[in-house]
Amino acid sequence: MSAKKILLLSAVLLLVGVMSYSAYQLSIIRANYAQEAKVHERMLQYRPVLQEPDFGGGSGSRLAASSASTLPTVNQSIIDMQADYPDVIGWLTIPNTGIDYPFAQGIDNDYYLYLDLDKNRLTSGTLFMDFRNNSDFSDFNTIIFGHNMKNGSMFGTLKNFDDEAFFNTNSIGFIFAANETYVVEFIAWIVMGADDDMVYNSMFSGDADGTAFLDYVRSIARHYRDIGAEVSDKFVTLSTCNYEFDDARMVLIGRVA
Repeated sequence: MSAKKILLLSAVLLLVGVMSYSAYQLSIIRANYAQEAKVHERMLQYRPVLQEPDFGGGSGSRLAASSASTLPTVNQSIIDMQADYPDVIGWLTIPNTGIDYPFAQGIDNDYYLYLDLDKNRLTSGTLFMDFRNNSDFSDFNTIIFGHNMKNGSMFGTLKNFDDEAFFNTNSIGFIFAANETYVVEFIAWIVMGADDDMVYNSMFSGDADGTAFLDYVRSIARHYRDIGAEVSDKFVTLSTCNYEFDDARMVLIGRVA
């Protein structure tokens, strides 16, 4: 066989190898997505039911106040879920995003990165609260983490809030705990580094720290909604990966009412 034919054959074999590997990787990705969807479908039996037809846009505080007055303070489905999965804290729902998942709290911030609630390996993991936070949202800043899945599951649609029109018309989310239902009024969407010690601070001490946090959030937010947030309020920060630069993160911050 001539050197030219050998070179051509080698190129063909290399191409076939690359295509086979790509097909294999694609099959793994599809299997992971299917597994996550199956797990989510099983968890939906515990999903609290919203009682009102539309919680989407609206005028922030006005809508939050009217919604809070009609939402349940006891969520039996969460109580039932905690009996089966003791690490579960509650359920997070953000209308018009597909974010509609339970969230847990592990012994550290790595525990649920790649585990489902049955403690089985799952690429998409489980939404989880920062292990340093109190589970009753009594901290000034409660952080909930989730993966940015390319198919839009988990926190994959947080990127939708980068669109100003979407941010402006989707101002409300809900957290269902066992003995309380919280309305979350979103105030800021931010892209920043994973090492941002201000946004990722869950241990505040005093009004000065709270004022510094609110001033900082306002100064770096790509989109900000002024709802009169104060240091006496409580906040939740929803965090996931972002790929605008190395080790970037995007967060959606809301006031908990």
